Amino acid sequence: MDTKAMTLRLSADQAEALEKVAEVDGVSVSEAIRQAIEEHITARAADAEFRARLAASMERNKRILDRLSKA
Repeated sequence: MDTKAMTLRLSADQAEALEKVAEVDGVSVSEAIRQAIEEHITARAADAEFRARLAASMERNKRILDRLSKA
């Protein structure tokens, strides 16, 4: 699996809560973040309004790429 390092800034309260959640779940903070992100992505993908905005964005990008390929 390819990975990409990212920086995440949290408030002190968020960081402390995240550390406790990870500790109770028996996972690293990084794993807790990865799990939360995966759950968020799955929820967004199931949301009809998000999917409509995604389709519109893809169409805009397709038009731009088509125009650039003909330049």
